[in-house]
Amino acid sequence: MQMGPLQILLIAIVVLVLFGRGKIANLMGEVGKGITAFKKGVSDGSAEIEKEASEVAKDVTPQEKDPAAKDKV
Repeated sequence: MQMGPLQILLIAIVVLVLFGRGKIANLMGEVGKGITAFKKGVSDGSAEIEKEASEVAKDVTPQEKDPAAKDKV
């Protein structure tokens, strides 16, 4: 079922009458804060994962047990 522009406009008018402008503005503000918090959480999580991956990838050279072993090769 597809909704046309007239049906969407009618629903918007009914919602505006039921809740009022102030209530809808507050609701949209809370939605905006939620979206902002979600984006911040995602970026913080990505940064943390990248940091952990870079720490693991820093030192990949094998460590020698005997420093004199280089001379014997």
